[in-house]
Amino acid sequence: MTAESRNAVKSLESIAEEIYEEINKGMIPSMKIPVRTKNNIVFDIKHGVWKYGRNFGQRSAKKLDGAYMLLRTLYMLDFIKDMIAENKSSTLRELYYISEGWETAKFHSQDESNNLVEDLEIITRYMREDFKLRPEEDGARVIGNITINETNRKGVKKRINCRDDVGDSGYTVPYNVEKEKIEFVDVDADFVIAIETGGMFDRLVENGFDEKERAILVHLKGQPARSTRRLLKRMNEELNLPVVVFTDGDPWSFRIFASVAYGAIKTAHLSEYLATPTAEFVGITASDILNYELPTDKLNDRDIEALKAELSDPRFQTDFWISEIKAMLEIKKKAEQQALAKYGLDYVTDTYLPEKLQEIGII
Repeated sequence: MTAESRNAVKSLESIAEEIYEEINKGMIPSMKIPVRTKNNIVFDIKHGVWKYGRNFGQRSAKKLDGAYMLLRTLYMLDFIKDMIAENKSSTLRELYYISEGWETAKFHSQDESNNLVEDLEIITRYMREDFKLRPEEDGARVIGNITINETNRKGVKKRINCRDDVGDSGYTVPYNVEKEKIEFVDVDADFVIAIETGGMFDRLVENGFDEKERAILVHLKGQPARSTRRLLKRMNEELNLPVVVFTDGDPWSFRIFASVAYGAIKTAHLSEYLATPTAEFVGITASDILNYELPTDKLNDRDIEALKAELSDPRFQTDFWISEIKAMLEIKKKAEQQALAKYGLDYVTDTYLPEKLQEIGII
């Protein structure tokens, strides 16, 4: 058991102890948690991330629904404690099905169990990875001249170079990327480029962009998983590597960048662990659509509403973003990364990215 897991167990046990003490004193047991609504999520300008505000609520056994949720909480605390003690892990989906054996305490949907896990993260200030809970999706892929020590399931550290010791698909990021799992040994690169789509990641790999430009390539797989964002933050802070994000040119891709740089509303309680506020955008913009004469698609109604919402989103309140969002609304067009293939398969690595990276002083 790692030190983080031991401390997480102690924090979870304290929740159960508080509930027990209230019951022992003849009180109605309750649990205090931050109010998880948009009105209680604020953008911390100083740190450049989303955070929960100061509004708290109580989950009390005074009402039947609250009593059931406290009961589920105690079952979950016990399950997590046993799982850590046995050095096992569970997916969030497995956790939901395991609750079928909890009789009246079982969850009615996976959203209920997922939300309770997030509540425990907020209360304890530990991440679900410390609880040995993992998501269903595979991790991102990494290719570049960075060497790590990864602790395998037998507790043995295995040294891996993410360029020389992997195949074309790259190194697969595990769900837990904390220091006890992944240790940085050596790096010979100048920056990290996080790429939205698998097709574009493969294009950069095939064209040798990582070697030519001394870059570490990370495939985001669309909206990036928490482990991906955490790894990007660690590489940025611990290795002093600039992070740039290369996405499609549409409002949803802009939000992918924002989740990497500033955090997402859903994980506001973890933004300081996951967000990389210094990350820069090198994805497709409205200006690129015009300047590079890219093939486009027409914005639909949802795209337009999303862009309008971004004009009031604190994460996009810079001259660059306001100008580009307004320009996209004006031309009513969006474009994919692969649209650059109009000029040939080498254009993105030989022309587009070098030009964009030179503009922001990365190369």
